[in-house]
Parts: sequence; structure tokens; C-alpha cells
Amino acid sequence: MTDQPFPAQGANEAQTYSGFVAIVGKPNVGKSTLLNAFLNTKVAPTSPRPQTTRRGVRGIFSTDTQQIVFVDTPGLHKPKDALGKYMNQEVHSALADVDAILWVVDLRHPPTDEDQLVARQVRDLPKPLFLIGNKTDAAKYPDEAMKLYRALLEGRAGETSEVMLSAQNNPAAVATLREQVLEALPENPFFYPRGAASDQSREMWAAEIIREEAMKKLRDELPYAVATRVNRWTEREDGLQRIEGEIIVEKNAHKGMVIGAGGKQLREIGQAARKQLEVFLNHKVFLGLEVIVIPGWREDEEALRELGYE
Repeated sequence: MTDQPFPAQGANEAQTYSGFVAIVGKPNVGKSTLLNAFLNTKVAPTSPRPQTTRRGVRGIFSTDTQQIVFVDTPGLHKPKDALGKYMNQEVHSALADVDAILWVVDLRHPPTDEDQLVARQVRDLPKPLFLIGNKTDAAKYPDEAMKLYRALLEGRAGETSEVMLSAQNNPAAVATLREQVLEALPENPFFYPRGAASDQSREMWAAEIIREEAMKKLRDELPYAVATRVNRWTEREDGLQRIEGEIIVEKNAHKGMVIGAGGKQLREIGQAARKQLEVFLNHKVFLGLEVIVIPGWREDEEALRELGYE
């Protein structure tokens, strides 16, 4: 997958419509789940833990004449370290140059301070805005919650649409929303080749799958001190994908926690990640994982750059 623009259309070709659409919201409201549902494939990591998404992941949906470049953003929050500041900057950068905005909220709960933070970011932007009430299947009072979120946009002059759905369990509603977004696209050439699903390299994508499984397995604050990267990917003639990666932690004590007694924890993380990779690659995978320590990497700007947070 490439970040190079698709060649301009010839004069005799049909007019095309394309644009960038930011998916924003506070942590853990289902942004990445919605992105994956839009694309009918997995390009963004998901887990029950907040702040699973750390960088803006682009997911691409194309028809013959339309292309949406969805930008899945980290949850907007009050940062505690350099990594948190980077994540918030990813949100601000995504909002600076998009053609439409999807603000995802969790209808199981009334708005929080973090929701108000998001509302302030999007309220005055002159772009079409979709207020998406997610997790309706688990909400006791979805209509009442939606009214409270709507009130945070009071005075907004731009076009606003409202949708209530379950990104995880309501594919028909997700497809209908995607059609509405397609209708909001401006005339543009395609930004990516038809058939591309994401702008990530395969190594970045695999590293995020590994980190997702690590976050699911690890307890307390440790998941937030974990990063992942893939250093080597080779393919044998029989199709076996050999992937070698690293799980990075901040302290030696964390290393032992990730590995677990007799290596049990690391094996479980590796097995779960390998199963996911095999499903999406449709090939057998050998996944080798090593745990390394980079002291205080979340506060080290050079380490953040080395790990791809730049």
C-alpha cells in the first residue's frame, strides 16, 4: 500500500468524488470498530481498553467513482505524557484538512468532560458533521443520551446529521451511514488506488495486531506502557509468512510481566496474534516475539519517533 496519489483521471473518464473523513471521539467509544465495519475488514486495532488507537490510521473505501479516506484518530483526552500529547496532536492534524467529520459518542453514558473537549474541537468547523450515537444495543436510554450530546453542538452553523447505531452489531445501519458519507464527498480525483484498504505498511498493521492482543492480556496500567514493532517479514516458497517482532516495555519488571511464568503470557499473546494474522493473510504464519526494554519510552521523543509515533 502506498501514500502516493492516484494518477489524474483522463478527460473522457467519469467524474470522481473523494475526500478525507475524520472519525473522532473520546477514548473507547468504538471509533476503530466503526472504521473496520465501514471497510468490512480489519485495518485498526480494537480492544476493550481506552486509547488502543495511538496514531491516525487511514482506511480506504472505494466504489467505481467514489472514494472515502477514513482517518481513525486516537481518543481525545487530557494527556499525561509525550505519547498522550502526540495522540492528541494526531486528532488536531486530522481535523485540520478533512471534508467531513464523524463524531462518535457512547450512548450508554451521558457526556463527560472528554466529550465536551471533542465538542469544542468540532463545533465551529465548517465541515459536514455526523453525530453518531454508538452502542445503542447496550444503552438503556439512548434517545435521552443523544439529546445531551446534541446540546453540546448548540449554535453550530454547519451541516449536522445524526445517526444512532451499533457499529459492532448493526451492519445494515453502518452501510447506510457509509452511503450518506459518500454523498457528502466533493469532486476530486482518487487519492489511493482502487482496491487499497489502508495506507499502512504490512509491518505496521501486523505490529498493531500484536499490540491489540497484548493490551487484551495485560493488566492494570501495563498495556499503556507497551509498544510493538515488526522488524522482519519473509515469505517462504510454500507461502508461510515468517514475522519477527518486538514488544517494547519501559521497565525490566514489566518485561517479566509480559513474558509471564515459564513464558506463558508471551506465548498466549503470540498465539492470539498469530491466529488473527492467519485469518486476514489467508496463509500460515510463524510469529516470533521478543520483549525488550526502552526505559521511559513514552516520555522520550526520540524513542517515540523510532517507534513510529511522529
